[in-house]
Parts: sequence; C-alpha cells; structure tokens
Amino acid sequence: MKRFLVINTKAKKNGVARRVETIAKAARKYSKKGVEIILAVQTSDIMRISKIVTTYAQHVDPIPYGSYTGWILPEAVKQAGAKGTLINHSEHKLDMKDIKKTIIRAREVGLKTLVCTSSIDEGRKIARLNPDFLAFEDPQLIGTKKSVSETEPETVKRFADMVKRINPKIISLCGAGIADANDVEAAIRLGTHGVLLSTAVVSAKSPSLAIKNLIGGMDV
Repeated sequence: MKRFLVINTKAKKNGVARRVETIAKAARKYSKKGVEIILAVQTSDIMRISKIVTTYAQHVDPIPYGSYTGWILPEAVKQAGAKGTLINHSEHKLDMKDIKKTIIRAREVGLKTLVCTSSIDEGRKIARLNPDFLAFEDPQLIGTKKSVSETEPETVKRFADMVKRINPKIISLCGAGIADANDVEAAIRLGTHGVLLSTAVVSAKSPSLAIKNLIGGMDV
C-alpha cells in the first residue's frame, strides 16, 4: 500500500523562499517506491519547488477568472506547477459550504484535494464530498511533540475506519504533533495511509535527517 508524507511549510522562516529548497531537495532524496513525499508551500514558492518535488498549494479560493484581487485562483496554482491543494487547515478554517465549493473548483482544474478536519463529525461530512485526501488533526496538538496517534489512538482508528467505510478511495492521513518515526508507524498501524506535519521537518536542525527518520516509520 502506498504511503504519504505531507510536509506543510506554512509561513515559517525556514519554510519559504530559498530555504524551502533545502527541504524540497531532501524530500526528493528520500522519496522511494511506495512512499510519496508532498510539500505544501506558499503560493509564491510553488513554481520553484514544483520543479523539485510534488507540490501542493496551502490554500486556494473557490473563484473563477475575474476581478478577485488578493484571492488565490485555482488555475493560477495549477499553472505554476501545483498538483493539489490543502483545504480547511486549522489555521485557515472554512465553513462546509466553502469546503464543498473549493473541492469542486479544484477538481475542475485538475488539482488534488487534501482536506483537513479537526473532528470525526466534521470529517464524516467532508468524506461525503469525496476529496482525494482527508487528514485528521487535533488543533490543540499542532506544533507540540504530543502526537495525535499516541495521545488519541482510539480516535485516529475511528477516523480511519469511518473514511474507509464512506469511501475507501479517500486517502486518510493523521496530523498534529507527529515528531518521529514512532509516531508515523503508530498512525499507519491505526489505519491511515500516512501523515501530515510541519514542525518536525521545517523546524529541524537538519530537515534531511528528519525526513529520513520519518520515512523509516512507514516500513510497516
């Protein structure tokens, strides 16, 4: 079964502009058969990073071409090289109506959709919209060293089972506090296909070693 490591660089100092290239090159180095590493980057970095590794936008807006100053057009990130986009991250929450609109617009232009959810109830509603990925994250654990797969294993398992029951084609991910290979292994054993994380790589002294370690947890 294919595994996924999704690294969200957010707007962190080490995750933008030239510094994000270090992370992208490490991701390319440790990509291997059966494991896909994806970087979700700032819109301004999509063009350069998409030439190195599979790249997603951190957000797009459900708009068509037109007078939308300051909004992010799905076609624009697609043409810049993005293969997909995050939607509804806990740091950029949307209501269900806009989640649906964004999934539809992304699908229209050929972007994969990775939608985040902070609860199983919300996740159940999103799963019925058939995104490509659905990631469960407890907002209280994001940026900490307490992983959701270790602190809430029963919840992660219920989430993975729920996604599989509604649509087995959706790729389920676990996020929040994922710090090392043990957390990754736990997430996969609980039924997910991989993890969504940020701090463990973007804030690491050596992003390359951090990615190498995390990938080691996928050999289960």
